[in-house]
Formats: sequence, structure tokens, C-alpha cells
Amino acid sequence: MGATEPLNPTIRTLTFDCTGDPYDLGLFWSELLGRPLADDDKPGDPEAIIRDPSGGPAMLFVRVPEGKTAKNRLHLDLQPQGRTRAAEVTRALELGAHHIADHTRPDGGGWITLADPEGNEFCVERGELD
Repeated sequence: MGATEPLNPTIRTLTFDCTGDPYDLGLFWSELLGRPLADDDKPGDPEAIIRDPSGGPAMLFVRVPEGKTAKNRLHLDLQPQGRTRAAEVTRALELGAHHIADHTRPDGGGWITLADPEGNEFCVERGELD
């Protein structure tokens, strides 16, 4: 018998640094994604986590002393489910996101770039109802 090949790593967690309360940033993403914060997370904790019920990567929010200084090198692209891109952008803005840029093409493709309350960019693509 040959040697067993090692398995490739699994992406377990996407970690977001924040200077504010990790619980507050976690609440924003919890509302946006419709996934609950961990039951034992509370305001003032040094971290907060959202687990993916389908087994995908968790989202961890960790307090750090330094602020964000440049554009993210990695960001999330969200595809709205059951609503249009415009409705999803409006909902995100109402939850506390900030509008960065509109890259919608004449054919309806493209994306809109937003930032969460800590300034982490994310994109909203065409929704399934667009």
C-alpha cells in the first residue's frame, strides 16, 4: 500500500478585524446574512462569531488596536436571494452599510460596492430577481 495523500485544508473561518465592538459588527453581518451570532457572544467581548449552519466558513470579528488604512485585498461578493440588487443594497444601507461605488453595467450586470460599519468593503451582485 502507498502512503496516504494529505487532505487539503478547509477554510474554517473568515476573520474581520475591527476597532469598535466586535459584537456590534457581528450584529450587522448577522442581520445582513440572516445568520445568528453565537449564543454566548455579548457586547464588550473581544470577539464575536457567526457560524454557517450549512457548514461553510464561520465569520469571526476580532477587536484590534489599529484602524483600517487601505482598501481590502479580499472581500465578499453577495448575491441577493429572493430580492433585487437594489432592494438588497437599500436593506444593507438601512442596517448601517455605506455606499462606495456603483459598477452596474447597462445590461444589468456588474455590482455595487458597499462597506460595513468598520469600512470593510463588500459587493452586491445582480439578484436572482433582477
